[in-house]
Parts: sequence; C-alpha cells; structure tokens
Amino acid sequence: MPRVRRIRGEAYCALALLNVFVLVAGLVALDVIEARPAPAEPSPVTNAEGAAVAVPAASAPADPARVADALDDPMSTSGLAEGLSGFVVDAASGETLFELAPDTPVTPASTTKIATAVTVLTAVGPDHVLETEVFLDAGLGRVVLRGAGDATLTVSADSAAYPQVATLESLAARTARVLADHGLDTVSVGYDDTLFTGPDTAPGWKPNYVTEGSTATVHALMIDSGRYSPEARGYGSRVPDPPLFAAQAFAEQLEEAGAAVEGAPAPAEATGEPVAVGESPPVSALVEHMLLASDNNMAEALGRIAALGTGQEASFAGAAEATHRVMEDLGVNGVRLSDNSGLSTENLISPRALVKLLRAASAPENEHLSAAVSGLPTAHSTGTLAGRYSAYSTSHDAAGLVRGKTGTLSGVSTLAGTVRDQEGNTFLFAFMANTPSASGPRLDTLAAELSRCGCS
Repeated sequence: MPRVRRIRGEAYCALALLNVFVLVAGLVALDVIEARPAPAEPSPVTNAEGAAVAVPAASAPADPARVADALDDPMSTSGLAEGLSGFVVDAASGETLFELAPDTPVTPASTTKIATAVTVLTAVGPDHVLETEVFLDAGLGRVVLRGAGDATLTVSADSAAYPQVATLESLAARTARVLADHGLDTVSVGYDDTLFTGPDTAPGWKPNYVTEGSTATVHALMIDSGRYSPEARGYGSRVPDPPLFAAQAFAEQLEEAGAAVEGAPAPAEATGEPVAVGESPPVSALVEHMLLASDNNMAEALGRIAALGTGQEASFAGAAEATHRVMEDLGVNGVRLSDNSGLSTENLISPRALVKLLRAASAPENEHLSAAVSGLPTAHSTGTLAGRYSAYSTSHDAAGLVRGKTGTLSGVSTLAGTVRDQEGNTFLFAFMANTPSASGPRLDTLAAELSRCGCS
C-alpha cells in the first residue's frame, strides 16, 4: 500500500472521531471510522470501555490560576530546568491561561511546519495543485520531465486510494500514446529541475541529515520525498540525486508503456506545451500529510510554493521571506526562519507565535487555513504522536485527547496543539524545551495535565 495512502488513511480515521468523547473506564483502545475530516475546530477524543456520550459544554471559562496550579508540579519535576517555555490560551475566547517566557524565540524543530502550513495555505489557497509535466520536442526526439515541487509524486499507486497522487506510470502511459501519434518509437529522456533555485540544503542543517534519512536534498523533481522507495526509512534511505532518480524511473515506465528509450536521462530545458500532466492532491491535503508525517521534503517544497505565490524566489531564503511576510500580515511576531521544515538550528519561534497561528487556523472566518489544525497528529493514534501516550506512559490517560505537532532535534523538543480539559474547555498550547534533557515524553506530561484539569 502506498505510503501516502497509509498516512492519509490514518489522518481520516482519527479526525472522524474528533466530534465525540468517550469516558475513560479501563484500558484505552481505538475504534476508528474512516471519514473526510471537517474543517471545524477539532474536539479531542479517547476511546475506552463504556458507552459514548456527547461532549458537555464547559460550565464556566477556565481559571488561569487553576491552570497554573495544574502545571506547576509537572513542570517542576520535568527535569527541563531553565530551558522550558510555554503558552496556553482558551481556544474560544483567546484568553491567556498560562505563560512561561511566551515571547522568547527558541529553536522550534518541526513545529516550524505549523508556520509553513499557514503560509502556503495563505499564499496559494487550499485548492491549489502542483502539476508535474512532460514536454515533447519531436524534432530532437526527446521528452522532458519537469518537476513542480510535488514530493508525493510516485512511480505507481493504488487507483482506489484517496487522495489520488500523480504517478510516473500514468505520465508515461499518456506520453507513450502521444509518441505513437507522432510516429516516434524511440526517444531520449531529459529532466527539468529548475523550478526551485539556490542551495539544496539549508543554513543550520547538519551534514548527516541526508545520510541518516531525515531529509533528501531539496529539489522540485523527486519521487517519494527523495526516497529509494515509498517504504524506505532510516539511514541510507534517501537518494543522492533525486531529480536523476525520478527521471530514471520515468524512463523505465516509458519503456513499460511501449516506448523505447535511448541513452541515459540528462538535464534539459522543458519548452513548448506539455503532452502529459500529473496533478498532486490539493495543497490542503499536502499540508495535512506534511503535519501528520512531519515530512521534511514536503515542508520545504510547500515553502517554495508559497514563495512563488508571493513573488519570491523559490529558494530557502525566498521561502523564509514569504513566511515572514505572511506572519507580518497575520500580526504574528516571534517567527524567524532559515528553512520551512524545522531541521535548521537557526530557526527561532516563540510559544506565543505558535499558539497565535493555531488560533488563526481554528477561526471560523479562516476556513482556508483549517488544514493547519486538521492535520495535527492525535496522541497514541496517528502520525508522529502514534507512539506516544502509550499504555506504558504516565500520560496514557490523555491518549486521544491531545492533538499536536511535535518537534525534535538534539537538545530540542516541542509540542503545540489542542487539548480539552475535564469540564469541556478547549485549550491551545505550545510547550518548548531547549535544553540537553529535552524529550517528547517530558512535554507529554504537561499536555496530559491540561487534559486532567477541572480548571473552571
């Protein structure tokens, strides 16, 4: 099963349950129903033995003093010392409920992707698609594959999968039919990777990020986020030259479709009109995938798409500038980026900025930004939170109740998202640790404490 389908399937399953709340009465288990996620503010859930009941409305607004009391002990015993910062607000009113150095910009790691999500949704809209194209130069007997920044492009995919992704198999089949119409039975293959410009690695990236499999070098043309296969993970999983690898796979698919290919693929300029086009899922779906899987190459591609949409160069610098401009327009201070994935140690974001972005994306008048919330992983269920809040964790009672974007680098752990307390109050939160002892489970205890709170 293609990786994109698995990731998206998980997202739809978890998000379908976000409108119900089940009382905890023993061992927590998941009962997932496949459905299309709604753009409304998510309502966290957990599943347990017992009957489902409707989520009660909060009897009264949360009391900041009670929220602070709830967080005091777990923060004191977290072992994060002076490296911890945080910000919590009431999702409905925006009232500040807790703050700890909320305006201090710190290294955000992958919570950077929240800013990237809001930026690209603002710049090009949720319905925008990326078009990978094939061009034919009949005089030269050459076809050219041009990349559009679609990191979900793959060799082949299940035709029943949702959402549909562009495939080299389909592009090659259409191209082969056009070649037959022109009486061409043999062609050479070129590839055009010029949509993105500048360096293919960012300031602040460690040299081993590519070899260890955290990311591929950034290009407009790649398949499966620059992996050798959709399933490849870990050390050595990323190809050294993503555009060439994609072009080689396209040449193989052309031959499978009945067209002979001579020579090896080589860089070439795409000119004229395309003879085959492969559309990505809409940007809203790409954003949800990026957040759920914490896909670094998808994040960098979406940053560049936002750059193009705002008149900037499609480079690391241009994508960062596009992000900064959108943040300024939204009135969000405390965001300074060198990349859009969060791998860069030079990125700086404050807890207040992350919460303001989540609040903007949750606002009814900003439905076009809703994918920045609907794509958040769910504790002990989906994406990068699937392995956290487990039955072996002291935070397990918050499984299903916490939804958030994770962030992890050496000495950095961050978590930002939504949680509902015991009285029906929904909170937006950001907890950020920049200290050698930083870890995801240490932050999980803080979000879990919010879910336990009767804070009115």
